[in-house]
Amino acid sequence: MGEPALKKAYYTGAEYLELEEQSEYKSEFYNGEIFAMSGGSRNHSVICVNLNRKLAESLDDKDCILFDSHMKLDIPKLNSFVYPDAMVVCGDIEFYENRTDIIRNPILIIEVLSPSTESFDRSGKFQYYQTVSSVREYVLISQEKPMIEVYYKQDERNWLYSVVKGLEEKILLRTIQCELTLKDIYRKTDWQI
Repeated sequence: MGEPALKKAYYTGAEYLELEEQSEYKSEFYNGEIFAMSGGSRNHSVICVNLNRKLAESLDDKDCILFDSHMKLDIPKLNSFVYPDAMVVCGDIEFYENRTDIIRNPILIIEVLSPSTESFDRSGKFQYYQTVSSVREYVLISQEKPMIEVYYKQDERNWLYSVVKGLEEKILLRTIQCELTLKDIYRKTDWQI
């Protein structure tokens, strides 16, 4: 997650949102603390663009909308605001306090793993996302090798875990009934750098 971005010990959600609006850089808010987001890598960006293109195409005829990493997610039970790499909302969009830059009801959240945040994305962030009642599926995409992990919510206590490895493999995102090939997600990714 990194070091806190600012010196004050704790902030309210309203203070964070005001600071975020004035800032040149994105940061995330975790229960009173603000953390600067690190810059992305070539592979992270390429994977996100490929993913978003394929997801958007698959949602064209569905009552769902894809949001990229410019949209914040409100996690009210944990007093937090974060920027997932991708989120999908189906049906009506619930916005935070009549704002149009913070949503509350994604059914699908996707993170492209970075070496600096992988541990937190796997454990801490997943625990945060599990408190959002609308979330039914959480996807982790490696940027170091062709591997995608999917957590699918079966009921209030159980999440089904699956993993696929290799460019010829496919994943099924059950929440939106979308099948993606790893070859498409990893197109033009360079593992030599």
